[in-house]
Amino acid sequence: MPSASAPPATAFLPARWPPRLYFTFAHGSLLLASGLVAADPRGIGGFFYHPKMLAVVHLVTLGWISSSILGSLYIVLPLAFRAALPAGKRDVVAFAAWAIGVSGMVFHFWIDHPNGMAWAAGLVLLVFAYVAARGLSALRQSPLTASETRPLRFALGNVVGASAAGVLLGVDKVTPILPVPHLAGVFAHAHLAALGFATMMVVGAGYRLLPMVLPAAMPKGFAVTASALALESGVLGLFVALAGFPRLVPLFAVTVILGIGSFLSRVGWMLWHRRAAPGGRARPDASVGHVLQAVGYLVLAAATGVFLVFAPPGETALRATMLYGVFGLVGFLSQSVVGVQARIFPMAAWLQGHADRDYRAQPPPLREAASPRLQRIGLALWTSGVPALALGLALDRAAWTAVGAALLAFATLLGGVSLWRVARALA
Repeated sequence: MPSASAPPATAFLPARWPPRLYFTFAHGSLLLASGLVAADPRGIGGFFYHPKMLAVVHLVTLGWISSSILGSLYIVLPLAFRAALPAGKRDVVAFAAWAIGVSGMVFHFWIDHPNGMAWAAGLVLLVFAYVAARGLSALRQSPLTASETRPLRFALGNVVGASAAGVLLGVDKVTPILPVPHLAGVFAHAHLAALGFATMMVVGAGYRLLPMVLPAAMPKGFAVTASALALESGVLGLFVALAGFPRLVPLFAVTVILGIGSFLSRVGWMLWHRRAAPGGRARPDASVGHVLQAVGYLVLAAATGVFLVFAPPGETALRATMLYGVFGLVGFLSQSVVGVQARIFPMAAWLQGHADRDYRAQPPPLREAASPRLQRIGLALWTSGVPALALGLALDRAAWTAVGAALLAFATLLGGVSLWRVARALA
């Protein structure tokens, strides 16, 4: 029997509304970003640091990736980490503030109005701080070991630091206050956010979720701990080096690669130790396809990043920077979101449907609620859209860029419809 102090099973029921709100906003953001690029590929392309590109990038990084992560925390923490994270009115208010803040940032980036962008970034910082505080508090109650929860704790701390840096950069754009060149600060902020938050979250959650997605055995041992420690020390060092000590960039870039390599070694171990899939799961499994492609793009992004560390400035480096951004943000992080989201949201919706029936009757089986056909079409669109977008931006081919963005827009729309159908079928 469970101990008297053990939380009831309902404590680990995933929250209903925060994930749905964040996921809806996330799909809308990626759909808008893809649509803007498809409609005006030349206006978005070119040198990466201009207002329209910054607006689109933040639609992807904040609107799509970060929104998806924030929504997923309300599902992943209770289900995968046994850390209760109930939601209330304050969480809905936090989402409203998030939607206003992200929309304000994107709009003011687009019209090149730094003053407005800075206040909106402050609102985003407050929401990140709120959700991070709630997540860290929940993880303290988790029965998992420190090594198993460490990557998530690192990620939640890093995102608050990255957001604070973003606010300072917004202020610096109007009134120079930072002791480092503005563009150097931008690079430092971007890597702390993408590597320290999003990638670290993928690593930490991946060790718990990938065995479920593949399915496979759960990885253990020193490599699990080493990946988080190496990645965190490398990210923090890279943040400082990019901001003001460029000679140290190769050292910390290599440290980051070692952390990523350690994580990839565990992914390989999981692929080698596959388990039989539950009966009724669609074959081929689109979620697995997205995850495997994401791993491949992580390797490509890491290789491109190493090239950029040693490449001299020039046209080749500029082209490689475009590849680096698309491989990392779209190929790796975005597809990680798609693959995991398509697995955890139906599970959460099924559990909520079961609770709504007072646990007396079960909702329809997941295999009947999901739409494998839509998911397979979405996978095909991502498979063709990411390389088209990457090559179009890198080679300055507007037609390729537009086609790649249009394919991703259609994939995003189908993904949103698929999740909506699952929620409706299991209600």
